[in-house]
Amino acid sequence: MKFRKKPVVIEAVQFTSDCAFLCLIGGREAPFGLVVSGDYNRERREVYRAWISIPTLEGVMRAEVGDWIIRGVKGELYPCKPDIFAATYEPAE
Repeated sequence: MKFRKKPVVIEAVQFTSDCAFLCLIGGREAPFGLVVSGDYNRERREVYRAWISIPTLEGVMRAEVGDWIIRGVKGELYPCKPDIFAATYEPAE
């Protein structure tokens, strides 16, 4: 048997280096109220490495800079690599 995935509209945001900087250095809130962690120097205004730890039903998953963070149909959050996101999703009206 073959099955087709039902079309579903999801909410997603890409975790960018700008977002990491604004959250770690600028004190902004991360997407979906999550917390950005990383290695940075506030005085020099430099971010060396950043990530977001996302609690999921399968355990804590990590979104790196460039990854997408998706809110699923039941409100669950999970990270998605950019190539998988591009192959799976397209903009919705």
